[in-house]
Amino acid sequence: MSAILSVTTPFFALILLGWWAARRQLLPAQAVPGLNSFVLYFALPALLLRFGWRTPVATLFDPLLLGLYLVVGLTVVGLSVAWARARDVPGADAAFGALVAAFPNSGFMGVPLLVALLGPAAAGPVICTVLADMIVTSSVCVALSQALGGHGDHAGAAVLRSLRGALSNPLPWAIGLGALMGGLKLQLPALVTGIVNLLADAASPVALFTIGAVLWRATPHTGAHGEALGPHRLARVVAPFRRVLPEVLLKLVLHPAGVWAGGRALQAAGLPLGDPALLALTLTAALPSASNVALLTERYGADTARVARIILASTLLAFASFSGLARWLVTAAPSGA
Repeated sequence: MSAILSVTTPFFALILLGWWAARRQLLPAQAVPGLNSFVLYFALPALLLRFGWRTPVATLFDPLLLGLYLVVGLTVVGLSVAWARARDVPGADAAFGALVAAFPNSGFMGVPLLVALLGPAAAGPVICTVLADMIVTSSVCVALSQALGGHGDHAGAAVLRSLRGALSNPLPWAIGLGALMGGLKLQLPALVTGIVNLLADAASPVALFTIGAVLWRATPHTGAHGEALGPHRLARVVAPFRRVLPEVLLKLVLHPAGVWAGGRALQAAGLPLGDPALLALTLTAALPSASNVALLTERYGADTARVARIILASTLLAFASFSGLARWLVTAAPSGA
């Protein structure tokens, strides 16, 4: 356990530092989008490009892993929507709550954390999930938000906008370019490789720091008249985590449990799913919710504060739940360690 904590603690500590820096205004709110853009358009694409050309194509686009992950993820979406609707949550809010219940922070957090924890072989399964969530899960939940929100006639257009957004994101293209280079055994010039390595090495710390700042910015810190909230009043604003507890439990408990159980069933059926890949996929599902979903809720007019609470609660609880699950899985499946 101490070995696992020695890896996971710095990652969560950087998120806390980013939150603290934003809270203390050492990092101005207007600087957060710039940091986010640096990670999204420069550092993280370089990291994924580097992993892409070093990872076998069959591992990056493993249909068995993709199928397992998507089936479990879409099941979580369905359960989350049904659970939210039973609690009278509006349709669009239920759909985006389902998205954060099924969309782990695999890009900004998962790739560097799981590679540090499990080794370079973990990159392939994690990158599989990045593609699945950006292209499939997000599009399904956007369509649900439009249909359940009374805009069913526009659901198809919303899906197309979501797909265009995914294709305009540099991450899938970086993965694809890396896979192409790896498949063709191409090498970048030494000068370009040096630049890629510098950017890739910056991805993890800056991304984690940015997650913390985004979490601070996404939660309310002023009252109805713009006054700053003291710690007690702020606690009352952020406190109703019990209202989002179902989504948090789906994200941190049911999602990884479903992936693990489904993978074990596939292995029992004799399908070629190795323990290391299943371990990486399960721990990816156990990550906290993706922070960028809050941006989607703003774009489609859903309850951003509710989604921010789910992301914040899952991030706070994931330090214990993820570390504990990692210890149990490594013990239960030593070949995946």
